[in-house]
Amino acid sequence: MTATLAVLIFVGAYVLIATERIHRTAAALGGAALMLLIHASDAETAFFAEESAIDWNVIFLLLGMMVIVGVLKLTGVFEYLAIWAAKRARGKPFRLMVMLVVITAMASALLDNVTTVLLIAPVTFLVCERLALPVAPYLIAEVMASNIGGTATLIGDPPNIIIASRAGLTFNDFLIHLAPLVVLLMVVFVVMCRFLFRDAFRYDPERAADIMRLNEREAIHDPRLLAQSLVVLAIVIAAFVLHPVLHYEPSIVALLGAGLLVAATRVTVEESIREVEWPTLVFFMGLFVMVGALVNTGVIGAVSRAAADATEGRLGLAAMVLLGASGVLSAIVDNIPYVATMAPIVADLAQAHGESGQVLWWALALGADLGGNATAIGASANVVILGIAERNNTPIGFWQFTKYGLVVATVTIALCVPYLWLRYL
Repeated sequence: MTATLAVLIFVGAYVLIATERIHRTAAALGGAALMLLIHASDAETAFFAEESAIDWNVIFLLLGMMVIVGVLKLTGVFEYLAIWAAKRARGKPFRLMVMLVVITAMASALLDNVTTVLLIAPVTFLVCERLALPVAPYLIAEVMASNIGGTATLIGDPPNIIIASRAGLTFNDFLIHLAPLVVLLMVVFVVMCRFLFRDAFRYDPERAADIMRLNEREAIHDPRLLAQSLVVLAIVIAAFVLHPVLHYEPSIVALLGAGLLVAATRVTVEESIREVEWPTLVFFMGLFVMVGALVNTGVIGAVSRAAADATEGRLGLAAMVLLGASGVLSAIVDNIPYVATMAPIVADLAQAHGESGQVLWWALALGADLGGNATAIGASANVVILGIAERNNTPIGFWQFTKYGLVVATVTIALCVPYLWLRYL
């Protein structure tokens, strides 16, 4: 009975988020409150349980990086990058989009995808304003590129960290097995952008000429603060990359970096937290509680086991079912708790097939990471972009995002099928 009510509450909240009848943060908080009311979750499982609680690592990673980005914004560096990118693209809208999505994908392989979109979004707003371009298509393309690029490495997407820990996979394992496919997916995605966002490519020769006359160096109005911020950011990025050696969680690194930056500069506390997206952080908390309740009542586990049982021990079928099911479920619920729930099941399946069973881990990673592109709440980076857009008075609707996301997720996951089959099966 509790599981049924939990599903109804989650579906109701999801419908409210999708239809935008009320603000997504209110819908998530209301759904979380109802989950607690029916005892689908409690204080222990909602706040502290490993598999069903709020993922505080995600919350504090976001908070720390938002503070760092807020301080960087005070230096004028984003204006510098916006002018630089526009000049290199010669004001051509499609060329600009290609440049931004490729940079985003490459950065997401070294950083996590949420951090990447936090850094690239301010640049996008400024360059689109300069060229009189609609900003929403560029933001949507960037966040999708971040989810695709983040698939290539262990640290690029949070589910990959969970998979690596459970399966004993290394940073190089992800590079060898997934990076070649991700390069192909990015080439296909760039081609898709030309058609998906064709209405956004309005070239204005006068504005392009104005951009070419600008000197990007004049945009930097606090060189000292910029130097201090870049040093801290470099340390943070290095610590992210060296996670397998240092064993500091990304959230700890981000908070230490934010604290160091505020303490070592003349920036006030008020200035440093001005860019923090508080509604986005609260939305994540509510969403985690709702999904955690589905985990706690056994709903997600039952769905996952049903998919596993349907394969009847056949490795090829198991890999394809896992890829497809992960893509669908990760479009509906956040992929972090989903992967945490599926990991023990996949571990048992992979062990039963011996060394060849490793393909199941790659199917899980690809389905979860790429499926997150399908809807506006399928991945953490998507939600962050929606929050940033709303804060800048250019809101992106659930269906505005999802109508592109479904196409991109379907095509990229479909391309994974022949890759997995030919390489491993």
